[in-house]
Amino acid sequence: MSPHNDSLSFGVEIPFVTHLGFTLHHMEGGESELRYEAAPEHLNSFDVTHGGATMTLLDVTLATAARSVTPDFGVVTIEMKTSFMQPAVGPLVAKGRLLHRTRSIAFVEGTVYDAQGRACSHATGTFKYVKRAPAEGAAVSTD
Repeated sequence: MSPHNDSLSFGVEIPFVTHLGFTLHHMEGGESELRYEAAPEHLNSFDVTHGGATMTLLDVTLATAARSVTPDFGVVTIEMKTSFMQPAVGPLVAKGRLLHRTRSIAFVEGTVYDAQGRACSHATGTFKYVKRAPAEGAAVSTD
């Protein structure tokens, strides 16, 4: 799936996110918004979005909210708790919000909404900010 024309760039290539077809629509000031519509192979046996795909959507949404205040850094997930409230069907919108950050840790929450605006799942997470390694072959300063 290719991203929509109105989507933003995540700033780095994330092959699994590209495979699932997430698109980034907002990443600024501690907030993020991603959109996703599950392909048939992303559904579970009840014909709704698989929980693993939903958790990945939340993970990326939370990480993007955390990165929105320090785009030169990456983040890694330390922990994440997800609550599933109702089946996620159709086009989904995930919104994330940075609750608090220290120099190296971000505390974030996010919710996935269905096309009717109903909350389907919610997550809280803790992320660690990490410096990105220089690209392979890039000049590295030894100063």
